[in-house]
Amino acid sequence: MTKVALITGGNRGIGLAISKAMLQQGYAVQILSRSELAPEVLTELQGLSEVGHTSGDVSDLTAHQRFIGDALDRWGRIDVLVNNAGVAPTSRDDILDATVESFDRVLGINLRGPYFLTQAVARQLIAQRGDGTTDTTDGIVGAIVNVASCSSTMVSFNRGEYCISKAGVSMATQLWAARLAPEGILVNEVRPGVIATEMTAGVKEKYDRQFAEGLAPMPRWGRPEDVAAAVVNLVIGSMRYSVGEVINVDGGMHIARL
Repeated sequence: MTKVALITGGNRGIGLAISKAMLQQGYAVQILSRSELAPEVLTELQGLSEVGHTSGDVSDLTAHQRFIGDALDRWGRIDVLVNNAGVAPTSRDDILDATVESFDRVLGINLRGPYFLTQAVARQLIAQRGDGTTDTTDGIVGAIVNVASCSSTMVSFNRGEYCISKAGVSMATQLWAARLAPEGILVNEVRPGVIATEMTAGVKEKYDRQFAEGLAPMPRWGRPEDVAAAVVNLVIGSMRYSVGEVINVDGGMHIARL
């Protein structure tokens, strides 16, 4: 029986690495993204295992049911949700100059959308418990992983809306973890540090300098594959008695040092 993972923003960057990693584990993957999958990406993913795509923005709640419905129509079940899709502010403005429009956009995509997608997927996982399609070993029926950020706890004055959105994601992880554990759904969080993606490409010189100055005990950029490995370990059954956990993937950047 093929297990199925839903991955938002699974077409590039960290999300693409997660999609590849889940496919390599034998999962079928349904990706939600605003843009179509590039032909070369689709070919690569299909070469690993089964993959489907739903066009839509995670901030659009009507896209959630299409996303879930596409997976159910094709495979008849859902086992995993990875809330990965996220955006930075279009302009890195000081919080004294930040706009309402930017705040609403970032929180809609990074927090509001994943919060209600989690609700919808959790309802589906609960509904599947009695239909014979779910492995209920140890009472576990599914797993949800939120991809947050070191910005959940670290302050950046020029992208305050991003920090607030990721802090909200971290609280949402705790809320959903406590609520859904009795339902047999494991909810945990992966918290990346500075990862080499399109989002950070524009500030490469800044972070190169900071790594050279000791930003993290491991003096290198993180890779999308580093984050994907943590996600996989949270969902494949390796950590069946862990909920509400935060896995830092940041080279030790979160460690307080004198």
